[in-house]
Amino acid sequence: MRRFIKLSYNGSAYHGWQRQPCASSVQQTLEESLETILRQPIQVTGAGRTDTGVHARVMYAHFDYDSELPDRKRLINGLNRICGGSIGISDIIDVHEEAHARFDATLRTYKYFVALEKSPFLNDVSWYCPRDLDVEAMNEAAALLINTQDFTSFAKLHSDAKTNICDVSEARWDTWDNQYGTPGLVFTISADRFLRNMVRAVTGTLVDVGRKKITLSQFEKIIECKDRCAAGTSMPAQALFLWDIKYPYIENEG
Repeated sequence: MRRFIKLSYNGSAYHGWQRQPCASSVQQTLEESLETILRQPIQVTGAGRTDTGVHARVMYAHFDYDSELPDRKRLINGLNRICGGSIGISDIIDVHEEAHARFDATLRTYKYFVALEKSPFLNDVSWYCPRDLDVEAMNEAAALLINTQDFTSFAKLHSDAKTNICDVSEARWDTWDNQYGTPGLVFTISADRFLRNMVRAVTGTLVDVGRKKITLSQFEKIIECKDRCAAGTSMPAQALFLWDIKYPYIENEG
């Protein structure tokens, strides 16, 4: 039978989601934890591949295991104990045998957090910007993304993506109300799929608009030219969160 695991993780401790030689990854940690409890080799497939240092508030992964699972609560507690403090397992869900964590996702949402005052408590989960940003201009530029199809200008060069077409349904900047009372902003972007490094490149280019380094017209031309070299700098990873993933057969809390 196929199962989905719902998890979250702090990406600071890992070299991204995907298993790789000589580096710690979320996928490897999860697979080894499942193998310890279920006593057989287990391969997990994630909904996506976050980069080194990127966090996930919500991530789904699937795995196959033909026997009856141990008690779900005990299994989740056991996985949480073995995985350590940087990964949290919240649910294990029975799905149909052809369900796929990556290909069946209908919507993904990312958030990028910007602190407008320096806070020692937010260093690992936000990017500090000491300069004023024109949020209205940034939102005008972000709105252009919703009518954009080809995101080549924001795609990592020489990636293995077969197409750079994405359907962005939401892109906006809001005030970030964090628990420390530090003034900040959060950029939210939702789409059916994302290209490698796309969110960090989009965010960096929007910040250039907010800093008045480029105009709205120039931002539009960056989109149209389909050239990664024309866009802004890729933003630091620690402020980026995979925030939510939706599936047609899983009730989603948002």
